[in-house]
Amino acid sequence: MTKEQTNVESFDLDHTKVVAPYVRLAGTKTGQHGDVVVKYDIRFKQPNKAHMEMPALHSLEHLMADRIRNHADYVIDLSPMGCQTGFYLAVINHENYDEILEVLDKTLHDVLAADHVPACNEVQCGWAASHSLEGAQALAQEFLSKRDEWHIVFAE
Repeated sequence: MTKEQTNVESFDLDHTKVVAPYVRLAGTKTGQHGDVVVKYDIRFKQPNKAHMEMPALHSLEHLMADRIRNHADYVIDLSPMGCQTGFYLAVINHENYDEILEVLDKTLHDVLAADHVPACNEVQCGWAASHSLEGAQALAQEFLSKRDEWHIVFAE
């Protein structure tokens, strides 16, 4: 099978070679005024083998997007992957990988302590009926249980 080159870094990643869970530096971009945007691939599930169910993923997105900003003021965005295997985290002017891991650890512990999903209503959410706090917490617990493996991206 011939792999088509694309303009998207994650499409050019060989998904058969990665081993989830992991946190991977996916790229950096420097703006014309010197600001650096750094993108991380936070992979919860093994590509093409497993995925997160939408209600749990959706709630995890709400919780993480809200709670991560309590630990880092350099966060631009936390977005779910369409393949339902993870998230992208974009930060500005911050390239400390180990600190990103600590921020993710704290954020996921916040998810475990949550008693509700923020913005889980028709005014603040585009599909408010599709949420699961329990599912989000199970995903967070599963990811945290492999904390010592987050730096391993490729199978040896």
